[in-house]
Amino acid sequence: MSEPDKPTAGTDTGKKKALELPERGGVIGLGLLWLAKWSLCIVAIAAGAWVLGWIVARLWVVILPMALAVVVATVLWPPARWLTKIGLRPALAATLSVLGFLGLLAGVIALIVPSVVDQAPELADKATEGVNQIRKWLQGPPLNIRDEQLDSAVDAIVSRLQSSAEQIATGVFSGVTTATSALVTLFLVLVLAFFFIKDGPRFLPWLHNVTGTRGGMHFEEVLRRIWITLGGFIRTQALVSLIDAVLIGAGLVILGVPLAGVLAVLTFIGGFIPIVGAFVAGALAVLVALVGNGLTTALIVLGIILAVQQLEGNVLQPVLQSRSMQLHAVVVLLAVTAGGSLYGIVGAFLAVPVAAIVAVVLRYVGEQIDEACAPPQEPDDAAEPAR
Repeated sequence: MSEPDKPTAGTDTGKKKALELPERGGVIGLGLLWLAKWSLCIVAIAAGAWVLGWIVARLWVVILPMALAVVVATVLWPPARWLTKIGLRPALAATLSVLGFLGLLAGVIALIVPSVVDQAPELADKATEGVNQIRKWLQGPPLNIRDEQLDSAVDAIVSRLQSSAEQIATGVFSGVTTATSALVTLFLVLVLAFFFIKDGPRFLPWLHNVTGTRGGMHFEEVLRRIWITLGGFIRTQALVSLIDAVLIGAGLVILGVPLAGVLAVLTFIGGFIPIVGAFVAGALAVLVALVGNGLTTALIVLGIILAVQQLEGNVLQPVLQSRSMQLHAVVVLLAVTAGGSLYGIVGAFLAVPVAAIVAVVLRYVGEQIDEACAPPQEPDDAAEPAR
């Protein structure tokens, strides 16, 4: 009688592996559990972002001067630091820096206002002539639009404006209130910038003591990187905007375009709002050239602006801002669009610095995650004994 078959080692191993393999339902359950966990995390983050946005909207009157003061402080910090190195006390160095900034701002305003007042009547007459020329062109071939059609279009525009009179009046009154609030905001910005420059070096040690050794180390490193990135962005953007304003302004002066100085200053200011600011300033310059000097001069101005913007986009921006920003153009455009839609011109101005700050924080978090996930380093081999 033959002996019963004995289980072989290979059969036992196969059964053990089959028992160890997870079932299909278990795999699906683990996947759903992972998805549910991350979904709850995303919902919690979205709720926290909504609460943060609500707080920012409520405290915007306080947050806006602080944000603008930080931007001004990054611009004024190099001259204030130089004044401190040559022997001036921090308070005096901060005072001289802020007063110099205020004097420069007043000089720019004094440069713009007389030019606008002097050339505005002439520009208005040119605009009227331009409208009449457009009207004659529309009435001639190939369009041959009749006077009745033009009059009906004008009447429609007038009726639309009259129906929106209440909104326009509200906007005018809010504009007066905004102008008053702007003066208060400017005063707060200057005062806060003075204290940021004067007492800024004491902030990081104080924060280190408050948050502890470990947390303070992370906060200090992140804030140091944010300060370097923000300062680099403001200074390089100011240099790029200055080059654009000088080149475009020189072309406008040579061509005899009205309000050339004002348009150059607006080009410099618009340079701080990437993509959108340059487009708006350039379109305004072409429009003024069209009204004041005719179609040929407007086309020449358009060519100058396109050439300068190509120089900026292909040479100046990559060379000067590649180290300070490291943001894709799509991110910049979306940030400017979101900031402008939420908080107007100020939001569009602050959108790119805020995006750069968020990018710095995300990069630092990514570095910490990579460091935590990195395999432990093996100790170096012991040094060979000396012979």
